[in-house]
Amino acid sequence: MTNPKTRIVLVLLAAAAALTAALAVTGGNAAGPALDVAELEDVNFVVVCKFSHRAGDDPIVHPGNPGMSHDHTFFGNVTTDAFSTSESLRGDATSCSRSADSAAYWAPTLVADDQPVPAVDAKVYYRRRTIERVRAFPPGLQMIAGDAAARAPQSMRTVYWDCGEASHGRNPPASAVQVCPEGRNVMLHVRFPDCWDGKRLDSADHNSHMAYSQRGRCAASHRVAVPSIDLLVRYPVRGIERIELASMGQLSGHADFVNAWQQPELERLVEQCLNALRRCGPAP
Repeated sequence: MTNPKTRIVLVLLAAAAALTAALAVTGGNAAGPALDVAELEDVNFVVVCKFSHRAGDDPIVHPGNPGMSHDHTFFGNVTTDAFSTSESLRGDATSCSRSADSAAYWAPTLVADDQPVPAVDAKVYYRRRTIERVRAFPPGLQMIAGDAAARAPQSMRTVYWDCGEASHGRNPPASAVQVCPEGRNVMLHVRFPDCWDGKRLDSADHNSHMAYSQRGRCAASHRVAVPSIDLLVRYPVRGIERIELASMGQLSGHADFVNAWQQPELERLVEQCLNALRRCGPAP
């Protein structure tokens, strides 16, 4: 039988361990329970952005050089071009369902039978994938996800194609375009990194200032947890056409983002949805 004094010590040690875990997860507020990554699956808020325009511009990779890029399809901020900066974009008109989202999103244009295809829209999920509390992106942060030069399948953790989640039983996610059922559109999915180095708004390769979380945690080199953006681009084709991306082939899926949100609203959504562990979904 355990000595009563020993039992008390064990109970106190267990309580201290639980408190330490709670403080680590909640950023100093012990009122919240320790989290499991699986619990975060449906924590999000959503923005739906209609097609805005196409151009051979890329203000991240080719700033100030119009026409230097392969053709891109733009969503969100309607003024995005080769000369755009986060300052010039902030507060401009947007094609997104949340009027405060004047961020710029773009992806390579889809080409079917040698003709550019105007995308229907982009559904942008802002998710929480870390057990650490997340911070809103700082104003002006820009990043690229996926590899425009890829000629072999990329990690499906980052880029994949499907026909919408409702079709996953028949048409599971794949590295290349597949034929979608009648009434379903081809969709490109791109997931952005969710850990920031806390210093740079960009980097020479447009990647190294960001990293992906692993099992719900950010590495010490990129310790600031930020929202995880999933960009889902819907094209009005079924995959029966001769299809490729403007960046060549079907395997070069990628997307770009510049944070030009009206910052107070982005911070509100991060706190009231992602850090409150709520599924806010799309704007009402």
